[in-house]
Amino acid sequence: MVHHRQAKDESIYALIPRKPREAEKSDRYVSKNKSNLVGEAVVDQKRSQKESHKTMGLANEHADVDPHSFTKKRSGEPKLKEPEKYHYPDEERKRPPVPRAKDAPPLMGIKTTKNFITTNAVENIMAVPKKPAANMADTRHGDTFPLEESGLVPKYRNKKDFGATPVYIAKRADEMRKAQEEYDQYVKEHMRRGAMKQVTGSEHDEILQGLKQNWEDAMLQYQCLPVVCDNLYRKHTKERLEAQLKNIERDIELFEKHRMIYVA
Repeated sequence: MVHHRQAKDESIYALIPRKPREAEKSDRYVSKNKSNLVGEAVVDQKRSQKESHKTMGLANEHADVDPHSFTKKRSGEPKLKEPEKYHYPDEERKRPPVPRAKDAPPLMGIKTTKNFITTNAVENIMAVPKKPAANMADTRHGDTFPLEESGLVPKYRNKKDFGATPVYIAKRADEMRKAQEEYDQYVKEHMRRGAMKQVTGSEHDEILQGLKQNWEDAMLQYQCLPVVCDNLYRKHTKERLEAQLKNIERDIELFEKHRMIYVA
């Protein structure tokens, strides 16, 4: 056991002599207030250094300040314009002032010979009786309201221009009449040159009757078709009859709307 421990402690580094390690020491602390004074004497020294400029700054400083330009009371407030006398909007219509006590007193002791009782009686006798208001009652309790505003008074029927044709309608009819005359003149000129021919009344009626007869024949054929068109032939026949009926109806509407028809 002993030999094993000695072998473990042996090392090549143990053969080299080692220098003993020296401990590093920091600088010694020295107070900034180091002097021959101690205790209260140090405090008195600092107080004496501040005594000369304790409140007004250092003695060698110079301030460029005017002693008369200090901030005065209310100097920072905004300046308002001078107040003006207020005038009421209706000052011009103001009544005259009440007479003062030192003004001349009113005349006293003046009497009138007018008989107010007789005058009032004569005025009421000669007065025209007031016309009662035109009202109507709409409930059994007698609630009334003005008759003129109810819509029952025929105000518009009693006007001078009631039933007369308005001016704008007469003007429009005159313009339409002139346009029709110009169109008729234009048609007559072309007819005179042989470019257009007017359909007569008998021809117009004959063509219209023929169109209606064609429509009835086409409608009869359309109604004879079966309800279900299950093959291609019947389907094409139905579409052809529908298109034919639509064209005939358009021609009938054209002939019924226009009495005068021209053929080029």
